[in-house]
Amino acid sequence: MIGRALATSVLVLTGLGITACGGAQAGSEQAAGGEVALRTAAQATVTEAPPASAGAARATARPPLQGKVVLIDPGHNGANYKHPEIINRQVDVLTGKKACDTTGTQTANGYTEAAFNFDVSQRLAKLLSARGAKVKVTRTNNTGVGPCITKRAEMGNAAKADAALSVHADGAAPSAKGFHVILPKKINGPVDPVVADSKRLGIDIRDAVKAGTGLPYSTYIGTNALNFRNDIGGLNLSTVPKVLFEAGNMKNPSEAAKFQTPAFRQRLAEALATGLQNYLK
Repeated sequence: MIGRALATSVLVLTGLGITACGGAQAGSEQAAGGEVALRTAAQATVTEAPPASAGAARATARPPLQGKVVLIDPGHNGANYKHPEIINRQVDVLTGKKACDTTGTQTANGYTEAAFNFDVSQRLAKLLSARGAKVKVTRTNNTGVGPCITKRAEMGNAAKADAALSVHADGAAPSAKGFHVILPKKINGPVDPVVADSKRLGIDIRDAVKAGTGLPYSTYIGTNALNFRNDIGGLNLSTVPKVLFEAGNMKNPSEAAKFQTPAFRQRLAEALATGLQNYLK
């Protein structure tokens, strides 16, 4: 803006000098016109300048999740079925022994839960990162094995996550449908101090998924899409607020069809991001 005004001033002043060489009257007329041009250029400069406050506001705007750490845990893994000697190993979840991991379920046409979990989690991680969160994930591909449920909990604890979410889908009778959120119970263990916060996280996730996807609450497990359990290793061993999300029933034809649609997986990821943000704010 200033450059244009200066250029105009230089041109007008140059014109005054050339005209003055021709005579006093002509120089006076040109001088008068030159003063008008200078005033016009100055006014244009002031009028076109953007408000300083608008630029300052843009410069100081903070992403909504800046400073927050989120752990995303895509359940299972794509090659688990190839290594039963690893995933069947028993681990201590404090209320009993359970397998290190499992293969997960799949749709009637072979779309695996592991693939679904990983895809939704990748989309979710991208959304959260764009909102300023520091995102940690328990696995970075869908071609490996594990990690064990105990390791998944350790990763959230080590990251000191403000919230942790394990992403899953369920396998039940084909007539069963709907999503639910699994929440921890007190077990006289490390999870006890974050049970209340985990419940609040679970409710925020539930409400956002209901509003953002239109999926119904589970018709076969839990109450109002909330299911409290004390046998989930990834929750029992967590020292940070954490819940396990079951997106719905992969054996239900209608839900299976949705899960295999990229547009729906994106919409689900957006709903989960909203639920996390509502909790973290």
